[in-house]
Amino acid sequence: MDEERLTSLKALEIRLGYEFREIRWLVKALTHKSFSHQSGTSPMDPSDKVGNEVLEFLGDAVLGLAVTHLLFHKLPEANEGVLSQRRAHLVKRTSLASFSRGLQLEQHLLLGKGELLDGGKKKSSILANAFEALIGAIYLDSGFDRALEVIQHHFAPYLQSDIPPHQFGDFKSLLQEHTQRTDGVSPKYRVIRESGPDHDKRFQASVTIRGEMMGIGWGKSKKESEQEAAQKALAVLLDQYPNFR
Repeated sequence: MDEERLTSLKALEIRLGYEFREIRWLVKALTHKSFSHQSGTSPMDPSDKVGNEVLEFLGDAVLGLAVTHLLFHKLPEANEGVLSQRRAHLVKRTSLASFSRGLQLEQHLLLGKGELLDGGKKKSSILANAFEALIGAIYLDSGFDRALEVIQHHFAPYLQSDIPPHQFGDFKSLLQEHTQRTDGVSPKYRVIRESGPDHDKRFQASVTIRGEMMGIGWGKSKKESEQEAAQKALAVLLDQYPNFR
């Protein structure tokens, strides 16, 4: 694996909040079947011709159990119907695709030429499958408990019963709602850096709450960088203040 690819995957691990002990699981999770079929090999092991389909299957099961576990403990008074509905919203394809976009998985996917030309990196089905494969990879790398921690970290803002489904992936709206509800204040965003040529600009944005910087994000647009900053701020608040959940 070249140094640029490894650096890119390390950046993904930081956004994910998990460092793989065996990087091959992460690479496998990001390798679409179209890439494997086209090259005849995986990018890590010439004898391994399996893409991420098996990891998708495994990740789907791990994700379902983990979300059920988290909802059961977060909403102890809810009946089976409410829990099933919330779980369905959390693990549906469009929701998982939103989580993938929040992690910028599309930047790391290995797709075949045909799938690339067909806009595969923007397809919700491929992004949702990649998220499941990623969870399956974490499970194989470290087991269920660690996978549960990662899932809880990213799903925590959505475990409350009053979060509407349309807000999945909209971290700015979630942060606004939480801060208004708890402190009556609104987050403040600021673009603090621009880099790259005009055709490939990169933006860095910060978000502050009550004058304290809570998150910094990068993106190909100001909106994308602000979304990542909001996502990081939510993670900080949910870790530091349990009652904020």
